[in-house]
Amino acid sequence: MTTLAAAPAAARAWRTLRTSRTAVLGLAVVAVHVVIALLAPLLSSYDPIANDPAQALLGPSPEHWAGTDQYGRDVLARVLYGGRYALGVSLAATVLTVALGTVVGCAAALRGGLFDDVLGRVLDAVLSVPSVLALLVVVTALGTGPAVIVLAVAVVYVPQVVRVVRGAALAVVPADYVTAARARGEGTWSILRRELLPNITDVVYVEFAMRASWVVLLISSLSFLGFGADPPTPDWGLMVAENRTAITVVPMASLAPIIALATLVVGLNLAADGLSKAWGVDRIREGS
Repeated sequence: MTTLAAAPAAARAWRTLRTSRTAVLGLAVVAVHVVIALLAPLLSSYDPIANDPAQALLGPSPEHWAGTDQYGRDVLARVLYGGRYALGVSLAATVLTVALGTVVGCAAALRGGLFDDVLGRVLDAVLSVPSVLALLVVVTALGTGPAVIVLAVAVVYVPQVVRVVRGAALAVVPADYVTAARARGEGTWSILRRELLPNITDVVYVEFAMRASWVVLLISSLSFLGFGADPPTPDWGLMVAENRTAITVVPMASLAPIIALATLVVGLNLAADGLSKAWGVDRIREGS
């Protein structure tokens, strides 16, 4: 095993955070979003889904800091609670996507041969379809709901993760400790878990952070198009879609969720860039 593989992942991550201001800044922004989402009931006393026609289309005021939307719902409350949906569904989708992509990518690098060739052709076919179009096909066929969205995102992004992880794993497969493990008769799963994964964790972490930002955007785009969260669920993409016709009357109803989404994506990208530079992970070289 290499020194990188032997070092505890938590210790490496801590050393990275101490040397990468970009990663610290990005993770801090994400942490703020997580805290705000968790404390949403304490930060706003308004019900994010309760309609109040008498309060519709109000501008910012001491009672409604970001105004109200066309249904009289407090915009700030919906933004705060919308973070819960965005973070929860995006986290589940990213975890599933990266986990599946990592296992398949490592298996392809270890097995090689016909399995790797056939998998490569299948990935090429899936990647030739635009992400939003593939997502819409899955959602149209299976319906809406958080579980379906998570599955749809996995279908769209797993092939990309497979390529990145496979590229990183191919550099480790020829190592002596992998050859020794094969000589001992260890199976593919054992080698993958004990020899391969510990040596590509940096790539997987960076891929997770970068993929999360794309997942957040994709899920919000799906909601904006009407195939994601169902009304009156507080969701940033859905909020923009619902209030775009009244943007000249109550601009904050559209701008507030856009700002929340933008800051979360920027934070995730900063974290990914900082980690990749600190760990020396070249995402282009790895096949991103």
